[in-house]
Amino acid sequence: MLQSWALFLISAAYVGLLFGIAWFGDRRHGAGAGAGAGPRRPWIYSLALGVYCTSWTFYGAVGRAVESGWDFLPIYLGPFLVFALGHPLVGRIIDISKRHNITSIADFIAARYGRQQQLGMLVALIALVGVLPYIALQLKAISVSVSVLAAPSAGPHPDSAGLMALLLALFAILFGTRQVVSSENHHGMVLAIAFESLVKLLAFVAVGSYVTWGVFHGLRPAYAEALSLPQVAGPPGDGSWRVGFATQTVLAMSAILCLPRQFHVAVVESTAPADLRTARWLFPLYLVLISLFVLPIAAAGLQRFPNGVSGDSFLLALPLSHGHGSLALMAYLGGFSAASSMVIVATIALSTMLCNEVVMPLLLRRSRSLALRQDLSGLLKAIRRAAIVVIVGLAYLYYRLFIGSGTLAQIGLLSFSAVLLFAPGLVGGALWRRGSYAGTFAGLSAGFAVWCYTLLLPTLLGSDSALLRDGPYGVAWLRPQALFGFEGLGLLTHGTLWSLGINLACYVGIPLLATPRLSERLQAVRFLGGDEPDGAAAQRPLPAAGAT
Repeated sequence: MLQSWALFLISAAYVGLLFGIAWFGDRRHGAGAGAGAGPRRPWIYSLALGVYCTSWTFYGAVGRAVESGWDFLPIYLGPFLVFALGHPLVGRIIDISKRHNITSIADFIAARYGRQQQLGMLVALIALVGVLPYIALQLKAISVSVSVLAAPSAGPHPDSAGLMALLLALFAILFGTRQVVSSENHHGMVLAIAFESLVKLLAFVAVGSYVTWGVFHGLRPAYAEALSLPQVAGPPGDGSWRVGFATQTVLAMSAILCLPRQFHVAVVESTAPADLRTARWLFPLYLVLISLFVLPIAAAGLQRFPNGVSGDSFLLALPLSHGHGSLALMAYLGGFSAASSMVIVATIALSTMLCNEVVMPLLLRRSRSLALRQDLSGLLKAIRRAAIVVIVGLAYLYYRLFIGSGTLAQIGLLSFSAVLLFAPGLVGGALWRRGSYAGTFAGLSAGFAVWCYTLLLPTLLGSDSALLRDGPYGVAWLRPQALFGFEGLGLLTHGTLWSLGINLACYVGIPLLATPRLSERLQAVRFLGGDEPDGAAAQRPLPAAGAT
């Protein structure tokens, strides 16, 4: 074991290495070579997509397997299906975004439905509320991993989560807010994130390989032991479990594009069609490799620690228990890579949305002189940097105030269910011409209200709350976890079905009941391409005499 101060120095040195990699990438691009120019760029892009694998998928997948067997799999299966089979949709979203200089998922949805500021603000605020628990989860994972590795005799541990939050906020400020134009690529940052994806993959495979061949002496006996566990063998025969499995798979499918950081890496940071052509097979392969050893590690941990050790910490505890401190340290760096890359990209994506969709529109509306200024670059950078500090600070407060004994997977799924609300506006916006501003705004508003009531509120209140037990004012059929008498689905499935169902009903129903205005139909044509709707040509002004 190590002293906690030594772990902090190692983490700080690792962040310093990331600084060097990002600086090198930016310098190469500035010199005209481009970070990862030529055939290497699609590989860097594909590895950067691995930012999806946070501390939840690094530590929490094993914990999920320990608790409920195959429940860990949807987190990998969802994005696998999207990139292996749904890459034409991903390519269409990327193509539309490049043509319209889209900077974020909020910008995409707002631009598709008439560039309405209110819609962009709503998406940005939902993203902030929904993703804060996910960022807080990374801080919890760092704190837990330090507590597992740090020597008990070292005395009180410093606030590792707070110190790491400061380091990561500094990195995000230095390498995420250098460009004024948000649609420009962050070449250095993407190179650093790709490096982190490689580190966490190698770390996970190293521990998994040691467990598989060092403890079980082969992949077949390792899986034979894992498949004999009751939590692995039993649940697939249960119908309610299958419903939950399908729900989590849908959540993961939406998260790979709807999470602000994933949209940023997959769409904004894409530079050429070759990126997606490589990612459609390399990213699924990445997911397969990192998921292959989840069950063997879970089985080995249950065998070694029948009681008293959380499954979320097996990746660190197993090497330590066998006297392999260097392997445990490697696992720690892999987990730190998983957490830090998420915090960096998520804060950059959220700060861009808040600046462009919330803060600047409000400032320009209140200050006429500001709208007349020729150069706003300094103000834009200051807003984004301040937003990064605020976001990290709020996530730290959430971690301190609300994250208790919940597993990493439970916290992560809460955020996944929030960003699922963006799926109708994003996917429908890329495929369905009749989508309207009214339907999208109403769907997001109603769906988010239901999400807060059925998922966020129970998480914050805890199971002993009178509201959860008896319902508001004693009305049992309005209980957040059993709305209108629907019971037995599980909290996540129940809240997801209600929030997404109401969202979809508004998104689809309102345009079908009330024909979108001509301006909205024209916007759909401009955004998606194709023929103009009937009547558009008659309303377009005639060219002036003599015009060509």
